[in-house]
Parts: sequence; structure tokens; C-alpha cells
Amino acid sequence: MALGNYTIVTGFILQGITENPKLQIILFMAFSIIYFCTLVGNLGMIVLIRVDPRLHTSMYFFLSSLSFLDIGYSSVIAPKTLVIFSAETKDISYAGCVVQFFFLSLCANTELCLLAVMAYDRFVAICNPLLYHVVMSRRVCIQLVLGSYLCAFASAIAHTSSLFCLSFCHSHVLDHFFCDIPPLQKISCSNTRVDELVHFTFAAIATIVTIVIILVSYTHIIFAILRIRSAEGRHKAFNTCASHLTVVAMLYGTLFFMYLRPISSDSADQDKVVAVFYTLVIPMLNPLIYSLRNKEVRNGYKKNKDKMLHKHN
Repeated sequence: MALGNYTIVTGFILQGITENPKLQIILFMAFSIIYFCTLVGNLGMIVLIRVDPRLHTSMYFFLSSLSFLDIGYSSVIAPKTLVIFSAETKDISYAGCVVQFFFLSLCANTELCLLAVMAYDRFVAICNPLLYHVVMSRRVCIQLVLGSYLCAFASAIAHTSSLFCLSFCHSHVLDHFFCDIPPLQKISCSNTRVDELVHFTFAAIATIVTIVIILVSYTHIIFAILRIRSAEGRHKAFNTCASHLTVVAMLYGTLFFMYLRPISSDSADQDKVVAVFYTLVIPMLNPLIYSLRNKEVRNGYKKNKDKMLHKHN
């Protein structure tokens, strides 16, 4: 595929995280465990929500959607990364690079939208409890999830299209373990200002719009909780939001650091560490955070453990 007037690029070489063979073995084992825990944890959450009738509410519908997304999120990155650690060949085709980045962008933007939707769900549940089941009907929940995917799809198309504006003439070695905009821009020999502007603008819009929805929702939630007279009632209301707030803080913190800052030539190692966290570690932690802090999920797991094992088998 011709890129500009410079050269024809058929693929890239992913350097990975380290070139140390011993460290690569350790990382291969660590990433394998993380990916396995991600699959088991999120699949377990989906199955639990499906088999327990008490969890058939909008809150857990969104949570199962988040778990499904986390499986896809980590699956875009983990398998190829494990191949890089274990194989001598670390190449990825140009088409493979574009496809990987597209699905990464799709998953990331969908997760941002879903977290905003979940904040709105908590707002309705706490501020308008009598209308909760009317406002957050099954149909509305499905529409909100589909809307999240559609918005994310449009953003992913814009991000991915910017790749075709990059030209490569000196190097096709990416100092990263997956295809992402910053490392691709670093090895491009074309002017990346327009590409950086497009990438930054769409990332900023997705991040700012969703974080505003979350902040507005939780502002109303905090005032509603403060109006609750009993300490037990305030504690219960806060607990329904604590898990979501933890996930929001982790994801938005890493994304702000990763993308909403200028590209620096000496930030490659930091970028890799942060990328590991938001592409692999957070999807693994999400079901743990929701299960450890959610009494209904814990009780549901205890009572439906046999059903879940049977369903897996």
C-alpha cells in the first residue's frame, strides 16, 4: 500500500517491551496469567449476571456489557503480544496494524461511553428511584449500549483514517508492543501536525464529553446522598457508586496521561508501562473491583457457583 510519495510499507516490526530474553520469558508468563484472569473474571461476571435473576437489572446489564468489552479489549492486544515474547518474528502486516488499531480505538471509545452511561444509570437510581425501572427500561438500556458502540465506531473510523496520512521512509520498526498512533507518528517522515491534531481533537472530544456526563451525574448523586438522613442509607447509596468511580479514576487517569499530552521522543518506556495498564491490567481488575465491593455480586456468586461451573462445562 502506497503511503504518500516516499515508499511502500507492507508491514512493521514490533519491538515489544524489552529485548532482554530472560525478561521476555517473565513477561510472557505474567501476560499469560493476566490474560487468563481477564477471560475467566469477565466471563464469570457475564455468566453470573445471566444465571442470577436478581441481577437482571439495568446496572448489571451495563456491567455485563462492560465485561464483554473488556474481553475484546484485552484480546486485541494480548495474543499478538504473547507471540512477540515467544517468537523470533515480531512483524505485523500493515493491514494487521490498521485492523489492530481500529479495534483498539473502538474498544477504548466504547468503554468511555459505557462508563458515562453507567454514571447516568446510577444518577437515575439514586436521584429518581421511583421512576428508575420506567426510565431505564430494557429497551432504553439496549439503545444506550448500541449508541455507545455507534459513537465509538465513528470515532474509531476517524482515528484509523488518520493512519493513511502517514508516510514512512526511514524505519518500519515500532518501539511498542502494539500498533498505536504515538509510535507510528514517531517513525513517520511526513508532517504529522494535521494527524496529531485530528487524533488529539477526537480523543479530547470523547474524553471530555464522557467525563462531563460522569461529573454532572455524580454532582447530582452527591447532593442526593447528602439529603439521605440515615447513615446506613448514605453508606448503601455510596457503595453502589464506589466500584464505578474506582474504574473511572483508573481508566481516565491513564488515558489522560497517554494521549492528551504532546508526543515526546523520550516517553516510549513510560508509554509502554501505561499501555500495559489500560489495555491489560484494567480489564483484569474490573470484575474484581465490582465483585469485591458489591454485596449482591458476592452473594450471587456464592449461591450460583454450581450453576456457573455447569454452564462453563
